[in-house]
Amino acid sequence: MKLWRLTRAPFVALDGKGAELHGARYSSPGRPVVNFASEAGLAVLVALRYLPENREQWPDDFVLGWTEVDAQPEPVPNASDEATIQEWVDEWLKSGRSLLATIPSRVLPEGDIVMLNVRHPGATKVAPLNLRPFDFAQCLHRPPMLDKYGSQA
Repeated sequence: MKLWRLTRAPFVALDGKGAELHGARYSSPGRPVVNFASEAGLAVLVALRYLPENREQWPDDFVLGWTEVDAQPEPVPNASDEATIQEWVDEWLKSGRSLLATIPSRVLPEGDIVMLNVRHPGATKVAPLNLRPFDFAQCLHRPPMLDKYGSQA
């Protein structure tokens, strides 16, 4: 399974330290976990959601990375409220019963957020991210477009 992550260059380690210190969308502080996206575009959309409104405040050290994981994710049970999901994820992390868990993305439900339990024994076999620089300004640049009549749209 190919998993994608868009992060800042200093935080590419798959150690879950950020989530452990601050918590993550689906996990409480004190629980290391790494969140991935099932698709590269979803990773971009999720990261874009957390950027400051003022583009001048956007960091310029993003990298897009992927890794391959040979494991089937455990699906997070369908729940509408965040608290129930977070309880399940916290228990899943504590139990160590599987390497990966997956939940449909709130940003794009056709894609999944895949969580990696870094304390699971299989986590040591997960390869580091294959990285490339990622520039939001270049990604969101609006190129000139011509409509079917030849004038700029």
